[in-house]
Amino acid sequence: MKKQVLIAGGGIGGLAAGIGAARAGWEVRLFERATAFSEVGAGVQLGPNVVRRLQAWGLQAPLQAVAAFPQRLSVRCALSGAQLAALPLGATAVQRYGAAYATIHRADLHTLLLEGLRQYPDVHLNLDQTIESHRESEGAVTVRTYCNKVIEGDALVGADGVRSRTRAQLLGDGPPRVTGHLAYRVVVPQQALPERLRATEVTAWMGPRLHVVQYPVRRGELQNVVVIVEGPAPADLDTWDHAANAADLEVALAGTCTALQDLLRGVPEAGGGWRLWPLADRPPVRSPAQMAQGLVALLGDAAHPMRPYLAQGAGMAIEDAAELQRALAMHDLDVPLRLTRYALNRWQRNARVQARSQRNGRIFHATGPVRWGRDLSLRLLGERLLDLPWLYRGDGSSASLL
Repeated sequence: MKKQVLIAGGGIGGLAAGIGAARAGWEVRLFERATAFSEVGAGVQLGPNVVRRLQAWGLQAPLQAVAAFPQRLSVRCALSGAQLAALPLGATAVQRYGAAYATIHRADLHTLLLEGLRQYPDVHLNLDQTIESHRESEGAVTVRTYCNKVIEGDALVGADGVRSRTRAQLLGDGPPRVTGHLAYRVVVPQQALPERLRATEVTAWMGPRLHVVQYPVRRGELQNVVVIVEGPAPADLDTWDHAANAADLEVALAGTCTALQDLLRGVPEAGGGWRLWPLADRPPVRSPAQMAQGLVALLGDAAHPMRPYLAQGAGMAIEDAAELQRALAMHDLDVPLRLTRYALNRWQRNARVQARSQRNGRIFHATGPVRWGRDLSLRLLGERLLDLPWLYRGDGSSASLL
């Protein structure tokens, strides 16, 4: 009989976990709290390490159909507009790392994974079902949903996000920490912008206590823009008037270069405009026990929520799922040992990415002499600083890739 994995969460991490488990020969029962599978409108960057994994899952063609593949990453000074450094992507990334660097609308990535998961037999997708609690007994794990439905399985994967209920019960380590960084995001049709403001590459603008990233998504038809500034979040985002975001951004970006000012003013109000997300994370993973215990494993943001300054949040969730696939396919081992293998092969890489993401945030937002030193280093070393072989060559297949 097939073993059955229960998955909490139907986001990018949960769907990827489902694909990994299905490819390992497990029956998949996934539980998503929303009443429909959907994702918010924002962009995601996928490094070659992640694109290779999607290729291995047979998802290259659907990825090609919806993603953009920028030819270059450019880093500029947010104050003067001057270019500080550049990294070739496109064919250079393929030659170096065996896969392209992609940028994709989050909803397109979510749909790609959802349709990929639906191709496998013995996959059961349950909407409007939140897993409230779990318990282990006699070699099985039992979950209870918010409507008191009880389901038994051979393993549970918590892929239920940064405020994971599965993690709360498994580790009891409290809520994620508030970073003091605020992300303003917008996705705008390229045709709605003047030609000089349209994005064909990834551009990162670095300024004191802020930075801006822009890049194309959905075959280049849309542009994703993210502005991250430092400051307190509104007390209640549910009642927060997001119409105020443009005015707040205008204040935050005062003093930046003309190109950024023009981009800010060029975003049309139609379509919802700028949306605000306070950023939260956790300290880097400290041991494999923080990713798996017994019959329960954590994956993606539930295991290692990270700041976006390495553009690897979604990527690490997909790598987790690839390693989960390898572990679940070890049919000669009992399930707790398989999940332990998964955690052993993932925790150090995730911790390194979390730590580097925090460090990058300090560098991106540097002020005074540190900012001057950063800009000088980028001008002198450029591509050597921007390229990340340790990250792009790995896919999480083993701890040796660290």
